[in-house]
Amino acid sequence: SPTNSGRGAANGRSLSDLDYESYPMRTAAEAAVVEWGHSAIISALDAAVASFGPQTSRGAYFEVEASPVLADPVDGDVERLLEDGSAVDPATFKLKNSDQVEGNMVVMTNAAGMTGVEMARIAKNSGAAALMVVNTDKDHPDFIYSMEPEDDEEEEYAKTVDIPVVMVSRTSGNVLTTATVVEGMTEEEMKNLPNHGMPERVRLYAGGDRPFFEDVTAATALPTVYLIHNMLTDAECTDLIASAGGKFKELDDTKTSILEHITASSDGKVKAVGIDRAVLWKGQLHSHAGKQIEERIDQVTGYPAEHFSDWHVDRFRSGSFFAPHFDVLPTQIPIASISVFLNDVPEESGGDIIFPNVSDGTPVKIHPTRGLAVVHHNTDDQYQFDAATLHAELELTGGDDAVKYVARKYIYALPQSPARRVVLPIAAMMAGGALPDIVLQLHDVVVDKFGLEKGPLYFDKIMTMFPVVLLLLLASAVTSAVKGKVSASGSSSSDGKNSSSGAKKKPSVKKPVRGTRSGNKTKGSKKD
Repeated sequence: SPTNSGRGAANGRSLSDLDYESYPMRTAAEAAVVEWGHSAIISALDAAVASFGPQTSRGAYFEVEASPVLADPVDGDVERLLEDGSAVDPATFKLKNSDQVEGNMVVMTNAAGMTGVEMARIAKNSGAAALMVVNTDKDHPDFIYSMEPEDDEEEEYAKTVDIPVVMVSRTSGNVLTTATVVEGMTEEEMKNLPNHGMPERVRLYAGGDRPFFEDVTAATALPTVYLIHNMLTDAECTDLIASAGGKFKELDDTKTSILEHITASSDGKVKAVGIDRAVLWKGQLHSHAGKQIEERIDQVTGYPAEHFSDWHVDRFRSGSFFAPHFDVLPTQIPIASISVFLNDVPEESGGDIIFPNVSDGTPVKIHPTRGLAVVHHNTDDQYQFDAATLHAELELTGGDDAVKYVARKYIYALPQSPARRVVLPIAAMMAGGALPDIVLQLHDVVVDKFGLEKGPLYFDKIMTMFPVVLLLLLASAVTSAVKGKVSASGSSSSDGKNSSSGAKKKPSVKKPVRGTRSGNKTKGSKKD
């Protein structure tokens, strides 16, 4: 029951009893970018800055432009290469290709299990201008983190590190080492590429407000969950909240409303408690700012904007929560959901989004942070429903002033129809921004009558024909009005002629001596 301790349960356990792994872990201060290319084509990798060495806050002192050079050995384990097995002072370790590394960015992997500080020492000894560490974790191919000293001795040495040290993911490392590969190349041609397929030069700089990723669940675990930091700017978050103002209505999940993405639970229990929702029907009628957001989400996630729903903005007050549920509709299952927090919430006030049934046994929770997007896939790689996507939003506390805003977009496998992208937004705009209840009811009636598969198609046809019918009615009304005006004008003209004829005959009526002829003329005049 959503009213029990923990406001819901998963696998028979109270949500409050689970041992969560908390996110976000990364911060904007540690976000960096490795970039190459020219103005026409630019490639970029997300990187995490180590806690030692120059930091992004130092601006130009952090930035480096140099050639990337693959370390020899690539994992930096120089000691392993010593044939006689003699011990060597780590302070003097150098890479075999230190002459090539000097003044450039050395690329090493952490496959040998060396710490970040140990690799930084070798990079410095070899004369590198910067160190890029590739995280080779197979289970987390997109995972990166800020490396830190692991003991007091490393802490002391870390203070002397004066070159930028960053980590990129296994996936990013593969992108870097195939940067100059051209489609159709043979394996032999790829092996003979200059600089191991890496670009000639790269630039390292602070990420700033640029969106960057953070993995939440492992590649082998379900569901797929990851974070996108800086998905929306502070100003964009504020504008979305303002756009939803005046359109909120209580989210009633005891009955299904497909167009508002509300599905009633099979047991009839309330899951959305104290939540208000506003659907911002914009479709292709977005402002310039709205289109920029759509394009950014398209570029960052790889999902085409034509597959997006409009924003669904939820408002939580103190005591509000959303018990465990799935983002599914009777008519279709979105392949992914994007939830963006529009405001910060104090740590002690809760409101976290949680995934209690992660397949590797580690439940996760994500705390509300303004501009942070939580992306989760509702289907597996075969587009089949993934039951591990069960998620909830913990109770918001903090008194009467507590509030949380979340904006959601749902990503569908097929592009949204013109009816959804054009007609419904026009209908909402004509009704003041919210879709009229009659349209919501019409959709559900059509679906009930024609079924879950054909019903939405027939509804789209009805809505697509509606503007045509409206235009025909408008054209008919205009035509009738014009005809009426022409008819009235013609009648007025005819009356004027008749009035003139009568005036000319008045003198003849006054002459009794010509009464008969006058009468004949009068009759003839009327006949004319």
